[in-house]
Amino acid sequence: MHLLYLDDSGSVNNPKEEYVVLGGISIYETQGYYLSNELDKIAQSIDPRNYSNIEFHASEIFSRRNSPWDKLSKEEAQGVIKAVLKVLANSSNSTYAFACAIHKGSFTGNHSLNLAFEDLCQRFDIYLSKLNAEGERQKGLLILDESSHETTLQGLAKNFRTIGTQWGSIRHLADTPFFVNSKASRIIQLADHVAYAVFRRYNTGDAQYFDIIAHKFFQTDGVFHGLAHKQKQNHQCMCQACFSRRLAG
Repeated sequence: MHLLYLDDSGSVNNPKEEYVVLGGISIYETQGYYLSNELDKIAQSIDPRNYSNIEFHASEIFSRRNSPWDKLSKEEAQGVIKAVLKVLANSSNSTYAFACAIHKGSFTGNHSLNLAFEDLCQRFDIYLSKLNAEGERQKGLLILDESSHETTLQGLAKNFRTIGTQWGSIRHLADTPFFVNSKASRIIQLADHVAYAVFRRYNTGDAQYFDIIAHKFFQTDGVFHGLAHKQKQNHQCMCQACFSRRLAG
């Protein structure tokens, strides 16, 4: 079973933010133990006695408003975010990042997160189709952080399995999404960092976090299939997602 852990970054309703991002990582089911252990090691360096209570939430680390992050300098806090992302960057070749960045002003209505979710379901299915074509008969499962979007996204995924998306049918999802508490899942916390890195890249032009994991986005023949940039304002966008697709024709 291949598991796609997803979390969002940015707010659909915040007019000060141009983007909302849904992003995360795909792992084979046995890889979760290793990744969780690596993140535990980082937590132990922050609070050896209570490391299990440390939750890596990138925006909270960056803001340094709450404990234990308020005790860190700006550089130290940024170092924690980068250390978490390096766990993904240094992981096995079968671990991939996925993300969809939505420019809110390019789309009418208030459905940016739904659009991102539909897009990532399709991209994950493409990845699973590739594995199946290579002889690996595996299904996929979506795991998301608990949020107010739970009911909506569950309904969307159920429909995707039966009637497909605007880009085609979904064939390889084993069930509707599962929602978990991020405090109980190190992998969801890692997904949060992927979404945050992509959000910073597109919303503020700060690529220092994104660049750490750029090579981990699922791609074939140089095309970043695991990364989508949905926008209508710049047809010559030079980001990896847009540029690689233009090159491929």
